[in-house]
Amino acid sequence: MNFVDTHCHLTDEQFSEDLIEVIERAKNSGVGRIINFGGTLKDSQETVELAEKFSELYAGVGIHPEEVQDFDSETCDKLAELAKNPKIVAIGEIGLDYHWEKSAEGRELQKKVFIAQLDLARQLNLPVCVHDREAHGDTLQILKTEAKGLRGVLHCFSGSLEIAKEIWKLGWFTGVDGPLTFKNSAKLPDIVKAAPSEMLLIETDAPYLAPVPNRGKRNEPAFVVNVAEKIAEIRGETLEKVSEYTTANAENLYSLERKEI
Repeated sequence: MNFVDTHCHLTDEQFSEDLIEVIERAKNSGVGRIINFGGTLKDSQETVELAEKFSELYAGVGIHPEEVQDFDSETCDKLAELAKNPKIVAIGEIGLDYHWEKSAEGRELQKKVFIAQLDLARQLNLPVCVHDREAHGDTLQILKTEAKGLRGVLHCFSGSLEIAKEIWKLGWFTGVDGPLTFKNSAKLPDIVKAAPSEMLLIETDAPYLAPVPNRGKRNEPAFVVNVAEKIAEIRGETLEKVSEYTTANAENLYSLERKEI
């Protein structure tokens, strides 16, 4: 079986001591390709550098909604320059996060930057990885009005089944992470069960949100197999089948070369 971890953050300092071992454990678990996302300009630059060092790594560059304060046209130019690297497969992680941002002014800035980066993705002909935390209505509205012609994924999906159905209608993917394995996963199992197989991606968001049986520990790409196992259980499918279609979906969205481990 061949898995793809379609979202993680290997530039996090939690991986500073053992990154090579982390990547090797992923390979040994059947995870042959990993997409590493930036959230600031510095972080995005580091994702490019890592992708150049490791054949297993690809990367996305973008400004996270919690990091939008200094965003300007020059930021877009710098992201575009980074995106020239052939290992860059997406613009992301971008989007909206209303969990901490409560002010109307701050939320408007997040929307403005989100739309600007969607436009950048369109110019570069790249897919998009979207962060949506407690901003489901605004995120969906922006995707409907400002993301025409684009493809992408709502990473670590946390919306309702109704929102998920609207996302699938747009031809966008839902990313599934460790929370699916938690006892308090609430509506997520129903969403996974209802999802068209061609609309699902598996992720870790490492080093965050480690799935059971490693909940509470540092997450890493090898653990994406635990997410796939839970999907198989919920949908009554074999792990091999989940591996097959989630890998095909990742290859489709991110134009990844087919690879055998």
